[in-house]
Amino acid sequence: QVQLVESGGGLVQAGGSLRLSCTASGGTFSTYAMGWFRQAPGKERDFVAVISRMGTRTFYSDSVKGRFTISRDNAKNTVYLQMNGLKPEDTAVYYCAADRTGGSNSYYDPRPYDYWGQGTQVTVSS
Repeated sequence: QVQLVESGGGLVQAGGSLRLSCTASGGTFSTYAMGWFRQAPGKERDFVAVISRMGTRTFYSDSVKGRFTISRDNAKNTVYLQMNGLKPEDTAVYYCAADRTGGSNSYYDPRPYDYWGQGTQVTVSS
């Protein structure tokens, strides 16, 4: 069974930066497309970013494009989300997710993802 563990969340002022990490165990990490989603209180889980198996392709939501960068290190079974220029509206619980099919055109939809981490809280103060 694949397990995903996120880390790196915290409290930061607007304009600041954080780097989230998600480390996988129990599977073949390099065969999974990896995504980041976020969920604010009372809202649906929203797509943030996705990276292909070898890291050659990335996609971002319009709300984070130009500010966030997703990357991965398959040797470390880890995917990262570098978040710069943080805004109060970025406040949410951030989840990493693995798509064992290697990715699809529905990368923005949570449903194709097979494995999820427990989430890490990101709070941006104004």
